[in-house]
Amino acid sequence: MGSEFEMSMMGELNFFLGLQVKQSPKGISICQQKYIKELLKRFDMEASKVIDTPTATGTRLDMDEIGSPVNQTMYRGIIGSLLYLTANRPDIVFSVGLCARFQSNPKESHLKAAKRILIYLKGTQDLVMYYPSSDSFNLIGYADADYAGYLVDRKSTSGMTHFLGSCLISWGTRK
Repeated sequence: MGSEFEMSMMGELNFFLGLQVKQSPKGISICQQKYIKELLKRFDMEASKVIDTPTATGTRLDMDEIGSPVNQTMYRGIIGSLLYLTANRPDIVFSVGLCARFQSNPKESHLKAAKRILIYLKGTQDLVMYYPSSDSFNLIGYADADYAGYLVDRKSTSGMTHFLGSCLISWGTRK
C-alpha cells in the first residue's frame, strides 16, 4: 500500500474509462454525458428532437426478412457504443440488448430502433448514478421475465436488478 504522500499526489478520480466521476463527502456520482455527446456527434444525431423512452411501447423487433439492409459496420458501431453505455445506464439495457440480436443482418427497422435509443440518450444525457456515502447495507434483488416473448425463436427474456440500500449496484437482461 502506498504512503499518504503517494496517494495524495494522484488526486481525485474525475474520468475513468469514459465514466465521469464526481466525489464529495456526501457520496459519488457517475455519468457518461461527455461520451453520449461524442456518440451523438459521431452518428450525426445532434439535431434530433428528444424522446422520453428508449423503445416505443409495443416494439417487437424480428428478423424483418423483407426489410432493407443497412451498413453492418455502422450498425455494429452503434450497438457496440450503446453496449458500452450500459455500464452506467440501466435504463437502456433491455433496448440495447434487443437491438444487439440483429447485428449479423441488420435491417432498416433495427437501425431505426437503435437510433431511437441514441435520441433518447440525447434527452437524458445528464442522468447520473449516485451512491451516497452513508447508505444502509441491505441487499435487495428483483427479477422479472416474459414467457416466449421474442418473436424470432419464442424464447423468454428475463431481467434482474440488485440494490445495496437505495443504490442500484447490478442489473442485466438475458434471453
